[in-house]
Amino acid sequence: MTTLLISLAFLVLVALAFRIGRTRVVRLGTDAPGGGLHSLPGYYGAYAVLWCVVPALILTVVWLIAEPVIIRDMVLSGAGLDLADMAENQVNLVYNDIKNIAAGLKDASLADPAIQTAAQQYSSLQSTSFMAMLVVFLGVAALGLFLALQRINPKMRARQAVERTIMWLLIGCSCVAILTTAGIVMSLIFETMRFFAKVPVTEFLFGMDWSPQMALRSDQVGSSGAFGAVPIFAGTMLISFLAMMVAAPIGLYSAIYMAEYATPRFRSTVKPMLEILAGIPTVVYGFFAALTVAPVIRGFGQSIGLDVASESALAAGLVMGVMIIPFVSSLSDDVISAVPHSLREGSYGLGATKSETIKQVIFPAALPGIVGSLLLAVSRAIGETMIVVMAAGLAANLTANPFQAVTTVTVQIVTLLVGDQEFDSPKTLAAFALGLVLFIVTLILNIIALRVVRKYREQYD
Repeated sequence: MTTLLISLAFLVLVALAFRIGRTRVVRLGTDAPGGGLHSLPGYYGAYAVLWCVVPALILTVVWLIAEPVIIRDMVLSGAGLDLADMAENQVNLVYNDIKNIAAGLKDASLADPAIQTAAQQYSSLQSTSFMAMLVVFLGVAALGLFLALQRINPKMRARQAVERTIMWLLIGCSCVAILTTAGIVMSLIFETMRFFAKVPVTEFLFGMDWSPQMALRSDQVGSSGAFGAVPIFAGTMLISFLAMMVAAPIGLYSAIYMAEYATPRFRSTVKPMLEILAGIPTVVYGFFAALTVAPVIRGFGQSIGLDVASESALAAGLVMGVMIIPFVSSLSDDVISAVPHSLREGSYGLGATKSETIKQVIFPAALPGIVGSLLLAVSRAIGETMIVVMAAGLAANLTANPFQAVTTVTVQIVTLLVGDQEFDSPKTLAAFALGLVLFIVTLILNIIALRVVRKYREQYD
């Protein structure tokens, strides 16, 4: 409800400020002795909108960030709760109970009277904060609009002012994206350093045993855990390789056929049907792999005397390959279709056949885009989790046999972080180390792809 009201107020303010600013400058331009405006009337309206909305939005964001902290301190300190002997996690549980009671998610009659009083205070503070925020938002917006109208005149360089402001906003958005990426990387590095302070780097990168479960007592077997990640890396590469062996040839050949051989009617019918595969939820693929593909593979393997596990890398790789076919075919089709016709005509003029033209001219010219599509498919295969969980299992086996159960990096990250975890044990911190390795591998793949793209783009541009 709060978001809806603020959004409606925002839209009304935008329309009102634009209308007032535009009308005012048109009237001033008409009444001015020389007449004429330096910029189009719309720029003056946009100038008024920026002065009206931007300061109000900045204040609202700051308010929403500070509000939960202030309300928490006021509720916990003013409700008469006895929190002096409680640990921080216990205080958090009490505060969650207060919020649940205030939201109606928990029966208030079963709670302590002090917590009931705190819940009432929490609801009151939230309502007061919302009304105060709305009033301040409207007040700052009105003040900004008033200041903008005072500055607007026919000779004002509104276009330059608006474009400069928008440029700074775009720079700010770019900085947010960069800082977000930097924050993710730094958090991975920081937590990984904590992990390597407890587990040697050599054991993690070159160890052959992966058993991160920590025992509750020191006399239990495997109480220190085993964090050799080689089986996980091997499983990730095996399943990704199997998936690309399915997706790369099928996707690339289908793209070549639809771009060069298929009739327009066939292309307009088949291409949307092929792209539907990208819209199917991965859990559906997981069910298909676990209930249909895996039993078929196991039955076929047993019929010829092979030992096939009920959950195998082959089942997950085949289904994952089908899932990422659209990523290869659609992008490759668009890239091949974008090759200039002059290259085709020149090849035909030299006496080349259609297949020779595709192999010797079109495919090399489209290679940068094809590499990009394959890179996207590899990244999609490496990052897939649901299909691997349902079809390949959780066993960290170091094997190249596709008929055995394996696991991947992403599956282990999810497994390690499921439930309420404390970020002090090597078991939980191992997830960040796995994430950092996955990030580095993806970065290396991107660098290799960029080098290939740059080399062939210089040749054919």
